[in-house]
Amino acid sequence: MGKINVNKNIKKVALAIADIAVVAGAAFLACAATIGDALPKWILYFILVNAVVLVAVFAFQGLYSALFSHVGIGVGFRIILTGMLLGFANLIVVGVTNSKYYNVWTIIFFVSMVIICSVSIRFAYRVLSWFKILLFSKASGKRVIIIGGGDAGATIIREMFESGKINYNPVCVLDDNPNKLNQFLSGVKIIGKTADVKKYVDKFDAEEIFICMPSVSKKRISEIVDLCRATGKEIKILPGIYQFATGQAIVEKMREVEIADLLGRDQVKVKISDIIGYIKGKTVLVSGGGGSIGSELCRQIAMHNPEKLIILDIYENNAYDIEQELIRRHPTLKLITLIASVRDEQKIEDVYKTYRPQIVFHAAAHKHVPLMETSPNEAVKNNVFGTLNMAKYADKYKVETFVQISTDKAVNPTNIMGATKRICEMIVQAFGRKSNDTKFVAVRFGNVLGSNGSVIPLFKKQIAEGGPVTVTHKDIIRYFMTIPEAVSLVLQAGAYAEKGQIYVLDMGEPVKIYDLACNLIRLSGYEPNVDIAIECVGLRPGEKLFEERLMAEEGLQKTANGSISIARPLKFDEERFWLVLERLYTEAYSETGDMKQLVKELVPTYQIDNRK
Repeated sequence: MGKINVNKNIKKVALAIADIAVVAGAAFLACAATIGDALPKWILYFILVNAVVLVAVFAFQGLYSALFSHVGIGVGFRIILTGMLLGFANLIVVGVTNSKYYNVWTIIFFVSMVIICSVSIRFAYRVLSWFKILLFSKASGKRVIIIGGGDAGATIIREMFESGKINYNPVCVLDDNPNKLNQFLSGVKIIGKTADVKKYVDKFDAEEIFICMPSVSKKRISEIVDLCRATGKEIKILPGIYQFATGQAIVEKMREVEIADLLGRDQVKVKISDIIGYIKGKTVLVSGGGGSIGSELCRQIAMHNPEKLIILDIYENNAYDIEQELIRRHPTLKLITLIASVRDEQKIEDVYKTYRPQIVFHAAAHKHVPLMETSPNEAVKNNVFGTLNMAKYADKYKVETFVQISTDKAVNPTNIMGATKRICEMIVQAFGRKSNDTKFVAVRFGNVLGSNGSVIPLFKKQIAEGGPVTVTHKDIIRYFMTIPEAVSLVLQAGAYAEKGQIYVLDMGEPVKIYDLACNLIRLSGYEPNVDIAIECVGLRPGEKLFEERLMAEEGLQKTANGSISIARPLKFDEERFWLVLERLYTEAYSETGDMKQLVKELVPTYQIDNRK
């Protein structure tokens, strides 16, 4: 560390000496050019005063700490401004002394030379780099096409040329702005439009394509990725504008195109101040905290300064993993990890009584549709009565906010999992209407990319094994959202929570699962139905072609966040609801064979699928 600081200080001193030499040389040349006679006696004092002032001002402006490889317009502007102020000060001296030797032209010449030389010294490295780019372009390395003729593309190209560790050769740039056509970006010609990427891949025999457009919408990125995929070449994409703005847009930060890039929409936005407002300083409990949704809830909650975070899960391995991750990332966070089942009513009451959570996110549930079709009693025990336990004691111990994680499969369900989640919504609505102390809310959304049991991990495994990739039906569609954005909206919905409301997340346009499989195969470097086969194996028990976000009688009311809407509350006979629920409990633990029919009594829109 000491050696690095010494080297930095040596560079600073050397640069300051160079500036002093510039002042001295400029003074001598100015006097020789404008006075013509022997050098005046006061020239040494002139050099000394101007050198001290210049070095002091440059040091104050941080010009001795700037990296030569990254100097820009800002550095040049500060040098010019300093030179002008120095000249102005000298002109005042000329006016006051009225010296026959020390005149206006001497000062103008002097200041001009100082500015030119100081700028030249600092930009010399960049000029030499550009010279090297123009005359000695790389002829080796992976041939890559850059898409995006802006600052991000320019930065990537410069690093390819200037870094000895990066083995890439940028062969051309593509950009849709006609004003940039035939211009040069960091020494590489902008040769055409993105629509012609296949033509230029063939022309230059390019091996990879870099998409360097961090500020472009997700929809446009999706369109460009589609064009690039048709080339069969490897595609990499620059992370978002945040990484570029913070100087992280180096070639090593380029990542593979992910399936989330193909959703064709921008990341949903949340109002962070709302989330902080109700989580900061509170004790928060997350049931199912080790699952894909629950663990992401824990991550995002931990970032908003809760007083205490309680992770509750029946599966100790997942709970341990998220616990250790949070300990590493947030060493000061008060963290409690409990292994317990939401089915265990006595244990759940003990958790509420002991830790007194103020906010509860209930994510624990059985979610796998085909498995629950063959184990309907387990779906009811865990989903329905686990939720009942969590809600009952949230009300009893005066929790401030209770958020139930629901699903679009609860709407006109064709499977037992969706039907049980609809009952969970009804439980939340019932408690929300009568509770005086707790705000209950359910949040309904569709599939999340990469969650446990979702199609993406399955497709990846099948591709790694050489196929086939299995899709239930060529026309099946689903709504998709990334785990982080779904969870951020769940947190935002918690801030809006009132009496038993159901919030519906806007998940954009539905996506065909078959298209998703094709895209993932191409992103893995293969051609669908050529290298990797896609087989349509038929709808599984309980599965339908499309999911709905609302029942016919529900309507949507917008919230302050346009991506979150409120479903109109449905009326149901609560007295009968609780009576049937009691019978459901008895039958579930008696291992009845008629569970689906009993569930239908509570959820009339449930369409039982009797396929085996």
